[in-house]
Amino acid sequence: MLFASVVCASLRVVSAKGFLNSNATDDAGLQHLGQDLITAMDEVLGCGGDSATSTHLTEIEARIRPMWMTMPHSDGKLDWKSLRYVAHRYFMQQSSLLIRGFEPSRALNESDSGAAQILSKQIPAHADLLFGGHHTANGYTVEDAIALLAGLERLIFDSETNLLDQVYKQHGLEHARVLGFRQTKRVLEAYMVHWMMGEDSRGINILLRNRTLLDTHFPRWQDVRLFVEGRIRTLDFSRSHSIRPSFGQSIMEQRYTFDDAHEIVGGITRNFQSYWESECQAMKKQLVDMDHDGTGRVRLSEFYGTGLEKDWRFGESEDYLRQLGVLDESSPWRGKQVIIPNYLQAASNCIVSAPHYLLCCINECENLMSEIEQFVQVPSASPSVLLSIVGNLSSPSDPHDDPPKLQGTLSVQLDRISEAHGGKVPLHGRLFAQWLHYAFPRECPFPHKAGVYNTHTLTPHTFGKQYIASKQDMKAHADARDDPAIEQGDSEVHRLSQWSDEEELFADYSGQLHAPWDQKSNTFAFACFAALLALAMWSMGVVSTGKAKGSISIPDMVGQRSHMV
Repeated sequence: MLFASVVCASLRVVSAKGFLNSNATDDAGLQHLGQDLITAMDEVLGCGGDSATSTHLTEIEARIRPMWMTMPHSDGKLDWKSLRYVAHRYFMQQSSLLIRGFEPSRALNESDSGAAQILSKQIPAHADLLFGGHHTANGYTVEDAIALLAGLERLIFDSETNLLDQVYKQHGLEHARVLGFRQTKRVLEAYMVHWMMGEDSRGINILLRNRTLLDTHFPRWQDVRLFVEGRIRTLDFSRSHSIRPSFGQSIMEQRYTFDDAHEIVGGITRNFQSYWESECQAMKKQLVDMDHDGTGRVRLSEFYGTGLEKDWRFGESEDYLRQLGVLDESSPWRGKQVIIPNYLQAASNCIVSAPHYLLCCINECENLMSEIEQFVQVPSASPSVLLSIVGNLSSPSDPHDDPPKLQGTLSVQLDRISEAHGGKVPLHGRLFAQWLHYAFPRECPFPHKAGVYNTHTLTPHTFGKQYIASKQDMKAHADARDDPAIEQGDSEVHRLSQWSDEEELFADYSGQLHAPWDQKSNTFAFACFAALLALAMWSMGVVSTGKAKGSISIPDMVGQRSHMV
């Protein structure tokens, strides 16, 4: 296909010329991920061609530039952990696609490098080469990143062929068959049922056998039909502005090939989330209306009460919510609470569950983080700089468009984070993400440590039939809504009751950050000074090595280490 040739030839442009460095090939070009990815793409897609436009690749570079500037580099390169973090955020920002294998909740180890599953399945012979060996040691350039993202986009686009082919076969159609407008629309509507229902094959068969059920049992089915028709019209418009003469007759007669249907499907994957976002925002509004204290949390009792009385969507079982990492059970005063942004981002609310990706609600924290990155432009910043930047941002959930209240506890917490890292706050770490959650509790998810929960992978189908709560359980929780015991406790204390001092860096900050006790500069002088001071104070009877009342221990004097993992 033409698009495959464009992508593969464009990847050659990336490897040969680069976007940020015109001498990119001087640095052992054959060791770049981009060159290896080109080889893999050639084998899988049968790519060819010597020239192609690099417009889309330039767009990719422009989109990741603000993020890339704030990533900790080593000679301009990132390690694999940092690269997959960039890739995850790129797809979330562009299409709210959560690429399977890139989930932030996945704990990386020797047996799981966190590579995208679609790469492991489509190009298994190259998986170890692309994400291990000398690449791991040498790091990845921005050209490598662009090649990876372009290749993944292409593989995702091609992966839709399998499902479209399945739908064609169900309709008794051959790929060579040219379809009219109505038949194309009917095939694509069936595709949408398969695509959105995902693993629920039984439900798919029931709906497609009795299409009258689609209007009554498929959420917003009429809107989905209009969306499909709109994507077909978009293809017509695009072809009408093409200089290719072969399009003329197809446009006039509204005839569509299998490749045309595939192109429409690709547009659906890229654009459907923005179309469906109104549904996510309606759900968020209902949750925000239940968040009476602005903590970004809804009491489980009220969550289930709404599920029973108003909205069928709020009905996941308590155990399922817990395993998704959606429940905050840290406050003895408020009881169990559903964390709004975590719930919106959880797998249970992703619109589509495809073999290689999930299509989820927009992560509103990405926009906030992008603004911070555009201002900071370095991997870490001082608390004063971050307070100044974040203090001028506003929450999309705030009807008054007021900036967050950062003075007091949040300011102190930011200072604590910086003290643990030698006076700077790393932007790409769990503690800063946690701080952003409390600054924007309705937009930024609470960041659990990797491997603790299955937030991004545990779909309802994977969890099993118990993912829905019984009406008895929901009623039991809902009946506790008016329990007066829940109102006790200090508001500031229970607002931050889930706070954890455990750090986890999403990128490789080694060599860039130092805790106060780990500073390499002046280490010998500091040690001598501390020893002399301790000896002098010991001789005066001021210092002891124990914890007797009225004494000062040496660890207290030079600073205790925070519990940072």
